[in-house]
Amino acid sequence: MKALVFDGFGGPEVLSVRDIEEPKRSKSTVIVRMKAIGLNFADVYRRKGNYHLVGEPPFILGYEGAGVIEYVGEDVQHVKVGDRVGFADAPHANAELVSVTADKVLPLPDGISFETAAAVLLQGLTAQYLTDDSHPVKKGETVLVHAAAGGVGQLLTQMIRMKGGQVIGLTSSEEKAAVAKKAGADHVFLYGSDWVDSIKEATDGRGVDVVYESVGQTLMNSFEATKTGGTVVFFGMAGGDPEKIDPRMLMDTSKALIGGDLWNVLTTHDERKRRTAELFEWIISGKILIDEPTLFSLEQGADAHRLLESRKSTGKILLKP
Repeated sequence: MKALVFDGFGGPEVLSVRDIEEPKRSKSTVIVRMKAIGLNFADVYRRKGNYHLVGEPPFILGYEGAGVIEYVGEDVQHVKVGDRVGFADAPHANAELVSVTADKVLPLPDGISFETAAAVLLQGLTAQYLTDDSHPVKKGETVLVHAAAGGVGQLLTQMIRMKGGQVIGLTSSEEKAAVAKKAGADHVFLYGSDWVDSIKEATDGRGVDVVYESVGQTLMNSFEATKTGGTVVFFGMAGGDPEKIDPRMLMDTSKALIGGDLWNVLTTHDERKRRTAELFEWIISGKILIDEPTLFSLEQGADAHRLLESRKSTGKILLKP
């Protein structure tokens, strides 16, 4: 089978498509022929050597995707050959065939396409736990969303609005600002501006209640934009590693810093099913809208990584075997 692989850490140029052995069959797994694969910043971190990575060279990126089951292990009962399924947390997704353990495979309901599943599972479940678990958004709260035109940013914005919150978005361009406003942001400011001052002005000098921080290098600015007693939820570092935080600053300002990682939430099959069912219901009912993703072939994987790192993309990028 073909897979997008790399042997050593580095830039997008280390990626190439190669023929490798098909995944081994086992009693507790299924093998999925991939139809759509989600690309995420975590894949960039792994390619650079900054994040956990499963296996030995040649490494295969990707944890999210959707396709059709071609093999079912004898101990697997809840799916069968031919079922349409997706997954959000199984490694080696950047390949034509992927082995997925039974507890991680999720049947797709009617109305959810392969592309939608691959575009929304990881980012949608991330936005869901951030607004439900890391900081449960309350009606009337004002929330700052970084990278508001990105895949997670658009979903966060819609979920915050669904819960009765107001959204201030940050983007890198006017074009992206329009995307964030379309998703429901009440105000959008640009990274190149004095956005902390603009946020203070928009909140009558108080600052926001909550920040969902995914850039990393802007972490201290996020604290500046947060009200006394507010919360910063740190869940990504797309712009580079953050500064070290002095706990004395947190004490003096009564502010909270919370970390979030999806892997600490998706711990059982029942938990995956519950959260995914809620997410799919929001999409099917129209409460959450998903933009058309940007598509690349598996052979164009390096170009897909370049686009994601350029921060010029909006919404989700998918790889198609």
